[in-house]
Amino acid sequence: MELNELYTLVRNSKGITTDSRSVSEGQVFFALRGPSHDGNLHAADAVKAGAAVAVVDDPSLSGERFIFVDNVLNTLTMLATHHRRTLTIPVIAITGSNGKTTTKELITAVLSRSKRVHSTTGNLNNHIGVPLTLLSAPDDTGFMVVEMGANHKGEIAALCRTAMPTHGIITNIGKAHIEGFGSFDEVKAAKSELYQWLAGNGGIAIYNDANDILKELVLKTGPGKAPYSHPAGIKLTADVTDGDSMFLNVRTSFGGNEYPFATNLFGSYNIDNVRAAMATGIFFGVPFSDIIDAISSYKPVNNRSQVVDTGRNLLICDAYNANPSSMKEAVSSFAALKAAKKMFILGDMLELGSESRAGHAAVINQLKSLGDAEIALVGPRFMEAAGEIRAHLFRSSDEMSEWLSSARPEGYTILVKGSRGMTLEKIYPLL
Repeated sequence: MELNELYTLVRNSKGITTDSRSVSEGQVFFALRGPSHDGNLHAADAVKAGAAVAVVDDPSLSGERFIFVDNVLNTLTMLATHHRRTLTIPVIAITGSNGKTTTKELITAVLSRSKRVHSTTGNLNNHIGVPLTLLSAPDDTGFMVVEMGANHKGEIAALCRTAMPTHGIITNIGKAHIEGFGSFDEVKAAKSELYQWLAGNGGIAIYNDANDILKELVLKTGPGKAPYSHPAGIKLTADVTDGDSMFLNVRTSFGGNEYPFATNLFGSYNIDNVRAAMATGIFFGVPFSDIIDAISSYKPVNNRSQVVDTGRNLLICDAYNANPSSMKEAVSSFAALKAAKKMFILGDMLELGSESRAGHAAVINQLKSLGDAEIALVGPRFMEAAGEIRAHLFRSSDEMSEWLSSARPEGYTILVKGSRGMTLEKIYPLL
């Protein structure tokens, strides 16, 4: 089947999926291969479950409901790029070491006050997720917001060739995924691939001009520029308001007027994510009152600065990602929070490579200066770095779960933060 024929079939279907366990009637199933799975093995099940057709690259599968291609992933990517070329809407790419998903969600909320927005679902931000995002865009989409993650140099450039963004945001550049990149300079080079794409294709970087690294990269790579402080030629400021609330309160000024507002986000470190959303909304002409309302109404989910009252304790769930910069900011914000009883539950920061020992040691030193809060550290890297710090030490979340089952802490305000691989969400039911 020719690519154009397959594209027409996909766009006229009930949607696309790569998971045979959740096929809906009339969807197109793409049988992707991975390091530990082969979707071809489940293609027949997908068809039986109601898939209109299954796109496969195993020649042993034949029949009118199987479409054979040389490589399913390559075909999915080509279809996504083909669809992208049919669109004449702004496509905003978001990457960075921290805050990608929160920024994506905030921008989606803001731009939705103007037009229909189609954005990355969850954390589908890689070479599979980006094509899936593009291909699933409804016909009446007015803006597309595409999150892009990367563990190695060249990945952002490849995702840009698929998504062809017209605008881009790098939230920040920190020491994340150094194990894959090799050094901080390589992280900078990899993230700046977004700016390079924009510069070469007439795109515009919406950027944090208070961040020296980003400002330097914008000037060096040369895309069109829309700084957070003047996204549409009018000065915008947004600062953290001090207060006793655990949520981020913001004081912003625009057009000579001040607008204080509260958010449902924990931590002052989220202020740059708020700035990104405000600047993007202003740039695209969303009324300022709608921007503030969208940001103040947004409630985080999925372990990202999410506040949960369990009835026994108040949890700040931030266990989807962690690296030295995000951990430092979270610990600092939590330390400043006023609460009768506080507990830090911190899990290892993964994929730091040669920076791992120093990164975990820096967190230990920060914790030592914070006073009487109870501390629990989870993972072999923190155990190795712990030294003489007064803390409960656990090799894994399962080991900590055993302790929590008997200790049953109550009346605490608790920060839970660590890398996704530490599976700290396992302990939530015990808190």
